[in-house]
Amino acid sequence: MAGRAHSGIGMTSEGTRERLVRRLHDKGISDERVLEAIRNTPRHLFVDEAISSRAYEDTALPIGRGQTISQPFVVAMMTQAVLGEGRLGKVLEIGTGSGYQAAILARLADKVFTTERIGELQRSARQRFHRMGLHNIYTRHADGMEGWPSQAPFDAIMVTAGGRIPDSLYEQLAEGGVLVAPEDAGPYQQLVRIERTARGFEREELGAVSFVPLLQGLE
Repeated sequence: MAGRAHSGIGMTSEGTRERLVRRLHDKGISDERVLEAIRNTPRHLFVDEAISSRAYEDTALPIGRGQTISQPFVVAMMTQAVLGEGRLGKVLEIGTGSGYQAAILARLADKVFTTERIGELQRSARQRFHRMGLHNIYTRHADGMEGWPSQAPFDAIMVTAGGRIPDSLYEQLAEGGVLVAPEDAGPYQQLVRIERTARGFEREELGAVSFVPLLQGLE
């Protein structure tokens, strides 16, 4: 595990991570690959030291600039939803945030391309990836609405902010690929799983969620 342990958590995080994994399993996360990725990813390195004692609670936490690190159950559910039988090839994530979701995906994919519209968050996440030796993650300070056209098509696309799914993301999804995103549905957001097939796009609703809004423009 790379990086400095926060507030002594480095000595205890293995046990607290294991308890988190058991909770996620009990809540319905059945893919052992996802549980193993969460077990091996130190979430306390992705939050501020002042709240690192809460890193292994199953709850979203603030990371600054009005953004959050997602609840571990939601991270696990979205990750499980994009996985097929084998290892993923290329994955696009819209909304790097702290970098935790990308770090999970990096253990399950050959390459992860992740965009973040807030430059401060993008730079911090990139530094974390470097310290942790996650060299298959590629970051970009960019408007997520555009996706990452030069690297398309993608085997999986994950959007970590809620709103209308941009047409550009549908276009950048490979045939057989899966897109998972929180979509506005009236007074709440609905997490949807969309698979691109030879016949078009097949949609499945996974449940109500709450994410920060998907916004245009850079900061």
